[in-house]
Amino acid sequence: MKTDHPTYTQAQISAWLRGLMSVALADNDYSDQERTLFDQISHSDEWGEEIPISSFEPISAQELADALGSDRRVGQNFLRMAVMMALADGKYTDTEDRIIQEFCTALDQEITPINELRIKLESASHHEEHHPDLLEPVKEWLDHMDIHDSRLANLICKVVPAQCPFERDIVLFGRKIMHIPAMCEINPLYDQLVGLRFRSLSYLADKGEDVSKYC
Repeated sequence: MKTDHPTYTQAQISAWLRGLMSVALADNDYSDQERTLFDQISHSDEWGEEIPISSFEPISAQELADALGSDRRVGQNFLRMAVMMALADGKYTDTEDRIIQEFCTALDQEITPINELRIKLESASHHEEHHPDLLEPVKEWLDHMDIHDSRLANLICKVVPAQCPFERDIVLFGRKIMHIPAMCEINPLYDQLVGLRFRSLSYLADKGEDVSKYC
């Protein structure tokens, strides 16, 4: 039986970008990593024309929900991208989570792995060491992102870096979860993101698009 997969309109993609910008600006710390991501996104042939960064404005939760529509898969995919944007600098803050939770409410959805992780961290001692396995549910959730739209695939290829990031601490809700050295092989989240990027590249290649610009 054939499954209908969601495709994205220009209005939906624009709402995605504004939603991601809302997350990036949530902690009043527009990092170099986030700035670079949006610079790459704005220079996108698939948008039909270059989108200047100055045209990106934060979006309200209800406006985002109205633009994305009623397909729950579209909302879930956006929320996955929003979490990835929040983690672009290695820190998932309370302010970023607040914005993402507002999006969840408007979309009538929830991010169970993030919610459960927050509860575990809040109940633990502030100085307690946390095992990397805490991120397993988040990894599994990211793995379920659908890639069935060229605009979405191109967006992912731009957001997820092709090269290994520098070493950093992973901080969620103000708690250090782990330190990631420059060796990407032992970075569990990096492996998930690389897998997502690879699926996007494979989809574009199967559609006949030139993916050399992402290599």
